[in-house]
Parts: sequence; C-alpha cells; structure tokens
Amino acid sequence: QVQLVESGGGLVQAGGSLRLSCAASGRTVSTYTTGWFRQAPGKEREFVAAVTWRGNTYHADSVKGRFTTSRDNAKNTVYLQMNSLVPGDTAVYYCAARPGVGVFRGAHEYGYWGQGTQVTVSS
Repeated sequence: QVQLVESGGGLVQAGGSLRLSCAASGRTVSTYTTGWFRQAPGKEREFVAAVTWRGNTYHADSVKGRFTTSRDNAKNTVYLQMNSLVPGDTAVYYCAARPGVGVFRGAHEYGYWGQGTQVTVSS
C-alpha cells in the first residue's frame, strides 16, 4: 500500500506562486511514476504533470512554462512548483502514483491517490 499526502495549497493572487508537495509513505515509491491532477467545480479531473522515478517530466500544455514537477527520491516526495498563477488554475490538486515508467495522463491509470489540496487564485 502507498499513502500520499499533499500539502502547500492555499490562496494566492494572480501572478503569484505556490509549491505543492506530495509525500509518500508505505511501500517505497522510488520506482513509481507520480502524477498531478486538478479538478475544478463542475469539471472533470484533468492531467497537469507527471514525473517518473527516473526524473523524466511531462506537463500539460495549459501549464507548460509555468508549472514544474520534480521529485526527491531520498525523501519520497514529489513537488509541483506553480508560477504565474491565473484564476483558471483554481482547483483541488491531487497527486497520484502508480508503478512503472511512462507517460500516464489518464486518471484511471493511477491506483493511489492523495486527499487533495485546494488552490485558489484570486484576480
């Protein structure tokens, strides 16, 4: 079993930055791919970014150039640095994990999920 706990969400003005953390416990996630998803009210959960255990990263076009995901395997923690935030980024952000290496953009491809953290960007 893998437990994931997100932190770092909050309220920020447009143009500001936040860094989300996703701490894993339980089985080691050093060989896992970790993804970030977000869900705004009334919308489907959408892919934001992913990082493999090798450190390869993938970002959705909507956040490319503004968001960066990274991982620290020694700390079993994955990060999502979010810069130049806009109101459209407001959502609950989730981290998710699954074994293996690949570009997994579908929420259904992940078996482990955190509880989510709210990010609100004011205009």
